[in-house]
Amino acid sequence: MNSQYVTFGLVSAMRAGGVLADGAYQAHRDFLDFAVNGSPLLVRLADLDAVSPLALDLGPSDFAEQVRTLLPEAETPLEGSRRVIYGCPECAGLACGAVTAVIERDGPDVVWRDFRRQTGRTPDGERDGYHDIGPYRFRGEEYRAALERLLPADGAPAPELPAGPRALLIGPRAALLARLGAALRRIGISAEITLDAVHAHADELRKYGVVVFGRTIGPDERDAVLNALAAARSEAVCVTVLAPIVPLLVAQVEQALDRTPDHHRRLLRLTAVAGGAEAEVEVASACRVRLVAHRLDRLSRPRTRALFDAVLAPGTHRIPLETRAVRGPSFLTAHTSEAVLVAPVAR
Repeated sequence: MNSQYVTFGLVSAMRAGGVLADGAYQAHRDFLDFAVNGSPLLVRLADLDAVSPLALDLGPSDFAEQVRTLLPEAETPLEGSRRVIYGCPECAGLACGAVTAVIERDGPDVVWRDFRRQTGRTPDGERDGYHDIGPYRFRGEEYRAALERLLPADGAPAPELPAGPRALLIGPRAALLARLGAALRRIGISAEITLDAVHAHADELRKYGVVVFGRTIGPDERDAVLNALAAARSEAVCVTVLAPIVPLLVAQVEQALDRTPDHHRRLLRLTAVAGGAEAEVEVASACRVRLVAHRLDRLSRPRTRALFDAVLAPGTHRIPLETRAVRGPSFLTAHTSEAVLVAPVAR
């Protein structure tokens, strides 16, 4: 077994939600990912849409229970002393597919080994194994400290975890913002609509991760809100509605909520080139990328069309587009499991 030590840590991560091209909803999940030698482990799993057990939308007792399952002395729920380290972000069910590993003590150390894709009680090691991942040997003291700081001390309240995502929509409670708010809440993002953010209390303004300006908000109103946010020392990202297309607006919100450091990002850049005939996508490491086109037709009806869905190798890729899907004013969105980018189609 590998005797070289690697470091263990936890980093904030996001599974991007959205409204899919077929109208289905994909849940937004914030969670803590495992960092091995400072790099998120999930990044090494190119085609996996999953979250760790340490999801931040769990209640305090459920979250603490999930933390304890990662300690080597905890009972293992699966055969072969296996534990789930990544599961389905929608239902957490094993049948949807999970990544499991053996977590065990080796003297004072903690070892993660034998990573497998699992959909039943007993995975096939040859067929379902991740043979290029692990084993990882962690110093036991470092490993336990990273996890135990998430647990309540005796007689103390549970440590405070980051709050869930919140969006503030500025504008009249008309059809578009009402539909956007409903879609955001459907995927797990709290959303409120107001016409008067200027007089909101500073503590309340600081709770929002993104502020969306509706299409009827003029420059003076926008400036007043921006000044109020600055005075409140809010870190919210402000976005302006690009077009009255709800899936596109949800993608804008997801992009604004993404706080992933640049060196941990897989999806780096999206542009539409050559008059909309091609998209240029840059990825830092292998990952599944989906491209979707959004536009309004001649009757101002929203049109959303899936264009591309495949695993891309690291580098820059030029992907031909169906010109019918991007004719007229239109926008592209690029989706990976953890990120969304939005780009206008240049003409």
